[in-house]
Amino acid sequence: MQDDRIIRETGTEARVAGIVAPVLDALGYRLVRVRLSAQDGLTLQIMAERPDGTMTVENCEEVSLAVSPVLDVEDPVDSAYQLEISSPGIDRPLVRLGDFKAAVGHLAKIETTVMVGGRKRFRGQIVACTDEILSIERDRASEEEEPLTEIPLDAIGEAKLVLTDALIRDALKADKEERRQRKKARRRGEKAPAEGDDAENKEE
Repeated sequence: MQDDRIIRETGTEARVAGIVAPVLDALGYRLVRVRLSAQDGLTLQIMAERPDGTMTVENCEEVSLAVSPVLDVEDPVDSAYQLEISSPGIDRPLVRLGDFKAAVGHLAKIETTVMVGGRKRFRGQIVACTDEILSIERDRASEEEEPLTEIPLDAIGEAKLVLTDALIRDALKADKEERRQRKKARRRGEKAPAEGDDAENKEE
């Protein structure tokens, strides 16, 4: 599958992303982000998720078992490192067009690779998103500045949701709905109608 992320890595992180993305895709996951940090010596963090945006501890273990041997063979990192597989979390990085569109109404931090309106760092509520432009209402704009800013998506180097009560409420609501749908699906499987049970089918 072609990498549909708008925001991608460079250098060693990009090499790692190129190696692990097809492995994740084959397992039914998608790559969110690769990051190398000096935490605990050197840590290689691979952030992944299922297509619905969820990621359990068991999912992380499955991904770790799949990507570890591939990284050992390809050896894209020069130094010894600790591998960490993680979920995006509620205050997730925004890397795909769908992420930005789903984040409308929420607070985010944006960093651009070029100057936009005389600055590279923005914090504000995402109010709209098209296929090319992200519109945010800055929450820390001075009186002389226009709070509404339009940022070209291809100018964004990094974007991340800010943890707020509203974001937590939405995440809990989505989790509750997902659980309800899973429970409903299980009930359908358990209540498969017996042959000739037309009356029950009509009532449902």
